[in-house]
Amino acid sequence: MSEPSEHIVIVGAGAAGLMAARDLARAGRRVTILEARERCGGRIHSLPAAQFGDPADAGAEFVHGEAPVTRGLLREAGLSLQQIEGVQWGFDGASLSREDRHDPHEAELKVVLRGLKHDLTVADFLRRHFADEEYARLRHSIERMVEGYDAADPERASTLALREEWMDGRHSPQARIKGGYGALIDFMVAECRRRGVAIRLGCAVSAIEEVGGAVAVRCAGGDVLACDRVILTVPLPLLRELALPTSAREKAAAADDIGFGNVIKILLRFARPWWREREEDLADMTFLLTDETIPVWWTRCPDQHPLLTGWFGGPRTVELGGLDQQALIDAGLDSLAAIFGLSREVLARDLVAAAAINWMHDPFARGAYSWATPRTRAAQTILARADGAVLFSGEALYRGRDMGTVEAALASGLETAGMILRG
Repeated sequence: MSEPSEHIVIVGAGAAGLMAARDLARAGRRVTILEARERCGGRIHSLPAAQFGDPADAGAEFVHGEAPVTRGLLREAGLSLQQIEGVQWGFDGASLSREDRHDPHEAELKVVLRGLKHDLTVADFLRRHFADEEYARLRHSIERMVEGYDAADPERASTLALREEWMDGRHSPQARIKGGYGALIDFMVAECRRRGVAIRLGCAVSAIEEVGGAVAVRCAGGDVLACDRVILTVPLPLLRELALPTSAREKAAAADDIGFGNVIKILLRFARPWWREREEDLADMTFLLTDETIPVWWTRCPDQHPLLTGWFGGPRTVELGGLDQQALIDAGLDSLAAIFGLSREVLARDLVAAAAINWMHDPFARGAYSWATPRTRAAQTILARADGAVLFSGEALYRGRDMGTVEAALASGLETAGMILRG
């Protein structure tokens, strides 16, 4: 049984780390969080409301589905949700239209998915069951969703892991937090500090060592912290760069069987919501799907706030890897110009504020979020074990449907804290 004096170091002040810290501190444990950035939140990163006229999220933005842990925290924090409303539109290279067409093969897809007993990659699934030309539109739709929405590689992504998402046509409810995800992070940080959690920013961990029964956590700046246990909540790509004790290193190797995708996000605030003035009557547009360089866009509908957010996810983001922030903003303007038949110069004149982030370039993320391969469930079982002094936690270890989300991170942090408290 753990003693109340047990000192636990948590590496990473993102959603999983803060959630675990709060629960452990509430139970009387001594907790220190080491965060490499000069801010908390990790891949949750709210931009200044003064710049964008409203809280804008450069990282996580939506609350997906039921999200019970997230919604419980929001109630504690006194924060509320705004449901996403409106219509999805598409651009086929020539014209804009409402995306209300059902694929004629959708029923067949569901029958095949229901009968699937053994996992295989999405690409293999499509080659095996839907290779004929008549399924071209279905294949394109699935590949676009897997790459764009899940930030995954169809050649590696698990079909079984995505089956439920496909079966409901991705119609689970989505919402935004009024005040942005940053407001939730602020609440969690305040809760942690109120319960005595020490949060050290600007402390990038480089190594964890076990000497006898003690654990030492080394920071890149030279500081060393002694503790009883460590919880690693860093994004998967960073695990490979940490020096770990042998047993923890062997567990961490399982992370190679979990996919990790990238996202480029572009936020453009205009002087007015000019797209609502179009003859196509786009006043109710929420999402806009295209095949442009920046392929996915969304509005703040039902709000009339003049902010458009561009999104490019998946393995093809490497094609824009050499672009800096201004070049990404220009690519976003060029995509909008092509979609709406305007010039970049006209759009730029109406631009009030802009930001772009390629999460692959963030040194403390190296990408956006995880996705499942056919080997991921076994890998998660290994990583989630509570044996040893070094534990792993985060959205990549969540075994529910919404892997890769803030809900997944919060639930994983809660589970990891529970394992420690149960002994």
